[in-house]
Amino acid sequence: MAKITMAQGAGGERMQEFIREFVLKELDHDFGEIPLAALDDAAIIDGIAFTTDSYTVKPLFFPGGDIGVLSVAGTVNDLAVMGATPIALSCAMIIQEGFPGDDLHKIMKSISTTAKKAGVRIVTGDTKVVEKNAMDGLFINTSGVGKRSEYLDHNIREVRRFRKFKWDWPNDSAVGDGDVLIASGPLGNHGVAILSFREGYGFETTVKSDAAPLNRLIAAGLKVGGITAMKDPTRGGLSNLLNEWADKSGIGIVVREEDIPIDDPVLSACEMLGIDPLEVGNEGKVIIAAAPEDADGVLKAVRTRPEGRKAQIIGHATKGIRGVMMETHTGGKRIIEPPVGDPVPRIC
Repeated sequence: MAKITMAQGAGGERMQEFIREFVLKELDHDFGEIPLAALDDAAIIDGIAFTTDSYTVKPLFFPGGDIGVLSVAGTVNDLAVMGATPIALSCAMIIQEGFPGDDLHKIMKSISTTAKKAGVRIVTGDTKVVEKNAMDGLFINTSGVGKRSEYLDHNIREVRRFRKFKWDWPNDSAVGDGDVLIASGPLGNHGVAILSFREGYGFETTVKSDAAPLNRLIAAGLKVGGITAMKDPTRGGLSNLLNEWADKSGIGIVVREEDIPIDDPVLSACEMLGIDPLEVGNEGKVIIAAAPEDADGVLKAVRTRPEGRKAQIIGHATKGIRGVMMETHTGGKRIIEPPVGDPVPRIC
């Protein structure tokens, strides 16, 4: 039997193959309103959203954040994109023997600060210590539960004003013909910040991670209504996200290169390193699909939040094509393929 590789944990096609081969084949995966088989960012079980994530970022401290910020923000965001209000998290740590206590204090302070920012509580956890050289310092797992957002019923009713909609929660399979796609801000900052700092390329002086909880931004959008799907473009970046939506929803997606927000330093770094910025992972951004009649209102609401002030409409869903296509700066068209893996490993 083949051995597990880094690509199988990197968020692209190889990870999807891994999940089908080792997870869905072995586990009961059809339980719940949004079950494991849906492979969404969280499951919905008896009206409760539930998710879990493990964080192995390298290095632990990076420009704009640390593993503590990621471990709260990532799990909060996975609940929020399902239309849930995050309530509480667990926090489990695997710590290497000899890990500096001062660093652990800093990380725990980040966890506390980020949880307060998101309005959630850490209510349970676990700690294990392993022998020196058994791992890279510290790994963290956080699990989270959330309740149905107070704005979600209104949001779903707004969608149903304009078309048939069988879902009670936003999800990857719910993107419909004509839906407008909104990016909450510039993409690629987190992955480039990690890679540059780790490898010493120097871009960390101008590019910082934007890792942050987005539940309040998402709530602002839901309050307007009309949102059918939301997802944070983490491993595999925007390319992976759009291809997942196209595949699960059975819809084509068109995006415009000139409308996709990417900061100049991120573009420069990606060009120098030969990396497609659309495949770089993010930890402080969300992509929203909204009914065209509500999209401008959702965009306006997202922009009222500090983390969404640079939000942009980047494209739309259509039955007119298959897969994902980008209209380029030069007037041409380019197929956006799903990435095999993330070009920047260990970013979360």
